[in-house]
Amino acid sequence: MSPGSIAYLDNAATTPLHPEALAAMLPFLGDRFGNPSGVHAMARDARAALEEARDVAADCLGARPGEVVFTGGGTEADNLAITGVHGRCGGTVVCPASEHHAVLHTAATVGGRVVPVGPDGIVDLDALAGALDDDVTVVSVMLANNEVGTIQPLGQIAEVVRTHAPNAVLHTDAVQAFPWLDVTSLAAPAQLVAVSAHKFGGPKGVGALVVRDGVDVDPVIHGGGQERDRRSGTHNVAGIVGMAAAMRVTVDMRARTVERVGGLRDRLADGLIAGVPGTRETGDRRTKVAGNCHLRFEGIESEALLILLDDAGVCASAGSACTSGAIEPSHVLTAMGIDAADALSSVRLSLGPTTTDDDVDLALKVVPEAVARLRGR
Repeated sequence: MSPGSIAYLDNAATTPLHPEALAAMLPFLGDRFGNPSGVHAMARDARAALEEARDVAADCLGARPGEVVFTGGGTEADNLAITGVHGRCGGTVVCPASEHHAVLHTAATVGGRVVPVGPDGIVDLDALAGALDDDVTVVSVMLANNEVGTIQPLGQIAEVVRTHAPNAVLHTDAVQAFPWLDVTSLAAPAQLVAVSAHKFGGPKGVGALVVRDGVDVDPVIHGGGQERDRRSGTHNVAGIVGMAAAMRVTVDMRARTVERVGGLRDRLADGLIAGVPGTRETGDRRTKVAGNCHLRFEGIESEALLILLDDAGVCASAGSACTSGAIEPSHVLTAMGIDAADALSSVRLSLGPTTTDDDVDLALKVVPEAVARLRGR
C-alpha cells in the first residue's frame, strides 16, 4: 500500500515516477546542464543524451529515430498532429465523439467532423466510413480511451480510412495505451502516434509524437527550429531522458504488469459489483486496458463519493483528470449512450504498476462503506 495507508487508484491521471526515470534525470538537473543546441563540450554531452533517448523512444514506439518529435506532453503532441497536418494540407479532420479533449477541441478549431461510438465505446465503423471523403486529411482515433479504457480496433479503422479517405493520415492518441498495449504493433497503422511520459512512470511536461516518414507537419511552436523545425524550443533534456528510461522499463515489464494488474482490477471490480447493490461496470473488460476499473453506483453523485473516498485514503476520479471540477456528465459516457444521471454516478478506479493487493483491499472496504453512507443506510 502507498505511504500513510493511501490507496492510489488514479493512475490514468498520472503515475508515480519510476526510480529508473529519476536516476536518469538527476545528472541533467545538476552538473550536466548543457543546452543541446550549442556546440561546446557540455552542449554536445546534452545532445548525445538527447539522441540516445530518441533511439530508445523510437525502439519502444516502433519508429525510426528521425520520426520521433519530442513535445511538452500528450496534449501538445495531439495538437501538433492535427493542426500540423491541417495547416499544411487543409481539408477536414474526423474523430469519434469519445476522444480526449486535446483531440476534440483541436479538431473543432479547424471545423472537424465527429462520428459516434457504440455502447461499448468502440467507434461505429459504418458511421466513420460515411463521414470520410477525398477532402478528409486527418482521422484521429485514440488507441485506448482515457476514461473507460476501451481499446479501438485501429487496424480495421485504418482499412476504412484507406478505402474512403485516401488523402488522409491516421493519428492515434496512444497516451493511455502505452502502459498496457504493444504500441509498436497496434499503432503501426497510424502515421502519427502521441504519447505522454507521466502516464507510464515518466515526468510530467514531456511527451512525443511519432511522425512517420513521408508525413509533413507545420510547427505549432515557432522559434529556433529544433526537432527538424517541427517543434522549436530548448529541449527539456532531463525530462526526455527520464521519459526514455520510463519507456524502457514499461516495455520490458509490460507483459508481467498487465497480467498482475489485470488480476487486481478484476478482483476490485468483481468485489465491488458483488458488494455494492446497484453497481454497473462501464464497457467490456475484454476490450479494455488492464488498469481500468470504471463503475457506476446507482443513486450516488460521484463528486460526493470521491470526497468520502479521499477522506478514507482512496484516491480515485470521476473521469478525466483534465476536466475534473466540472459537474457535468462525461462526454465519453454521453457518447456511449449513458444518460446524465447514470453518468454522474461514475467513478474511475485506475490501477498501475505500483498498485498492490493492500490497495485493492482498502478500496473494497472503503467504497461500500462510503456508498452506504451516501445512501443513508
